[in-house]
Amino acid sequence: YATGVVISGDTAYVAARDAGLRVFPGGNPAHPTEIGSYDTPQYASAVAITGTTAYVADSHGGLLVLDVSEPAHPIELGVYHTPDSAQGVTVSGNTAYVAAWEAGLLVVDVSDPTDPSKVGAYDTPGRACAVAISKTNAYVADGSAGLRVVDVSDPAHPVELGAYAAPGQVDDVAFSEDTV
Repeated sequence: YATGVVISGDTAYVAARDAGLRVFPGGNPAHPTEIGSYDTPQYASAVAITGTTAYVADSHGGLLVLDVSEPAHPIELGVYHTPDSAQGVTVSGNTAYVAAWEAGLLVVDVSDPTDPSKVGAYDTPGRACAVAISKTNAYVADGSAGLRVVDVSDPAHPVELGAYAAPGQVDDVAFSEDTV
């Protein structure tokens, strides 16, 4: 199952559950051909790319940090073992924001990719399954608990600013300019 995809340059990185991270070059979209992969220990749920680094939310495998400077041969750099299932990830600068199911939102310092470490956390009331980031706010898709808006301007002490109770499950979220 492909559960998440990110395009970086002309390369697609696909989180593919128990098939791990899969890598596809651009070029011929009518006939995509896999050029690389990384067999994650659990279920790759989401992926974020910054430069030549991939961040994979790998359910009970935690947050994996991979070097993808050679997309055909991803190499593990480090792991942050989340307290619950890592379902979603987004990265801004040297900080990864991880949606970690019943553990909520985790703020992880990835300035040293070989040793990612938790900076802060906010325990959302639902099951955090995806996260998007603006300059100072994290938007957490929190399942049946709706959308949570969390101020992360002080990464060590995230604070909820508000919530939207959706009529159903909120399983994914994206942020663009001023719109969630």
